[in-house]
Amino acid sequence: MPDPHDLLRDVFGFPSFRAAQAAIVARILDGKHALVIMPTGGGKSLCYQIPALALALESGTEGPRPLTLVLSPLIALMKDQVDALTARGIDASFINSSLTGSERTTRYQAIQDGRFEILYVTPERFRKPDFRQVLSRRQIVLLAVDEAHCISQWGHDFRPDYTRVREIPESIGNPTTIALTATATKDVQRDIVRQLGLSEDEVETFHEGIERPNLKLDVAEVWGDDNKLEHIADVFAHNPGTGIIYFTLIKTLTRFSEFFEEKRLPHLVYHGELPRRVRRSIQELFTNEPDQLVLATNAFGMGIDKPDIRFVIHADLPGSLESYYQEIGRAGRDGAPSQCLLLYDQADLATQMEFLRWSNPDVDFYARLHDFLTHDAQSINAFGLEWLREKLHAKQKHDRRLETALGMLERYGVVEGTISPLRIESVSELPADLRNASALAEKLERDQRKLLSLVQFARTPQDRREYLHAYFS
Repeated sequence: MPDPHDLLRDVFGFPSFRAAQAAIVARILDGKHALVIMPTGGGKSLCYQIPALALALESGTEGPRPLTLVLSPLIALMKDQVDALTARGIDASFINSSLTGSERTTRYQAIQDGRFEILYVTPERFRKPDFRQVLSRRQIVLLAVDEAHCISQWGHDFRPDYTRVREIPESIGNPTTIALTATATKDVQRDIVRQLGLSEDEVETFHEGIERPNLKLDVAEVWGDDNKLEHIADVFAHNPGTGIIYFTLIKTLTRFSEFFEEKRLPHLVYHGELPRRVRRSIQELFTNEPDQLVLATNAFGMGIDKPDIRFVIHADLPGSLESYYQEIGRAGRDGAPSQCLLLYDQADLATQMEFLRWSNPDVDFYARLHDFLTHDAQSINAFGLEWLREKLHAKQKHDRRLETALGMLERYGVVEGTISPLRIESVSELPADLRNASALAEKLERDQRKLLSLVQFARTPQDRREYLHAYFS
């Protein structure tokens, strides 16, 4: 077995492991499972990349090498991670929806031919029988589940396709499993282990805490846009360099962008309604050019690995402490001082409460939507999303429960077709999860408690680092 310290130095260019990295790598190479909770920028990826390379090299040069499978929701990050690995001579690749049909076929063939030591995939890929068949021809020695909080229904970014993780290990030979995330409360930690189909005594948890001493955590109570702009200007004055300003609503982001243009302040704009190619070009410009400022919704940041972000400002209240911590984690990855400012305006609470309602449709809403999709698919395909929205809630045209519900039906495999543009090809039965009134009500209450915790964090008289530590511990 190659020495992990040698691989760390010779392949990745680091003189020594940080904190618990060496212990984590040793446990994985011993064939034992692990849950890793490590701050953003703390080196989580090395905890599976070093074992993956060691296991591949141990097998020798003849025949197909053992494969490490990395399950990740971050399509934007996959290419960057694979590019970084291949630049170091590691045979890595990814398969996700960004590939053309011919590109996907070529990579499937490469997998069958024994190529690749590390393969990144999205959980949705396991819906595809042809992908599962390709994997069945390889020896998979390690399963790494990145952004593992997505597994948990207690987590802040739960994705139904991540529930398939329970089915995956058995289908690929029950390899050693490592789950990794930057944030997980005790409830989320327990749920991750359970969703992996493991028992707590099989999994060692490595909790590296959430401490980022170089980040200056500030909160300012404000009243209206003008007051927000004053605080933003003050951050600019004291923190030259690259920064991110987060907004909840696109219309608010646009309003602030217009003000910046009037003041001739150069900036980028990023939100989920921009075309994919535009979002990608903005992300690349922000990543590769110095002293960039981006005004963005929370759609920005997943996959950003820029070390010298000097400030992160939340111009609006985020939805939870988990989201807040994930987003400020993009600042100061180079270890230099960086400012994180949360602007707390009580008026923003109403927006977040509305978001909670939109993101938590109840049983009746799912049932009515399912009935329309089952019996009126022809009309839906002909007249589109707004026609369906009017049928569901004619007097509430700004209600966004429909988008949430359609997304959930797609993730659970209830509908086949496309959501944008809306074209439904087939509809299956509603899953039990979306017919369980008490479970859906419990999730709404849980989300409301998370928002309350964020408000308490903003208004606490105690040290905010202590508050975060208590919340996540």
